Amino acid sequence: MFPLSVPTVDPSQVDDAARVLDVRQNDEWVAGHIAGALHVPLSDVPTRLDDLSGDDPLVVVCRSGGRSARAVAWLIQTGVDAVNLDGGMGAWEAAGRPMVSETGAEPFVR
Repeated sequence: MFPLSVPTVDPSQVDDAARVLDVRQNDEWVAGHIAGALHVPLSDVPTRLDDLSGDDPLVVVCRSGGRSARAVAWLIQTGVDAVNLDGGMGAWEAAGRPMVSETGAEPFVR
């Protein structure tokens, strides 16, 4: 059973060198994401656990925070130090944090 709440971090507190995992779908990722983030759709997270382990905490993000909260809860149960990005990519964009797109167009949250 997953915990009722998971640890969160405000977008303004995320360091540029943070390990970021984006669990959104491909079309969301292509439209706009955090530079340097690792993209693993939520459904693929269990099969990519080896790629997600590490010494530094993993900041997990989706569009608004629901999918990433589920991923964080699961990751914590498997021993990965993970936190949920509070408000997801919507909050990241609203805070004016930098994003990139895969299309070369202006990035946006989808």
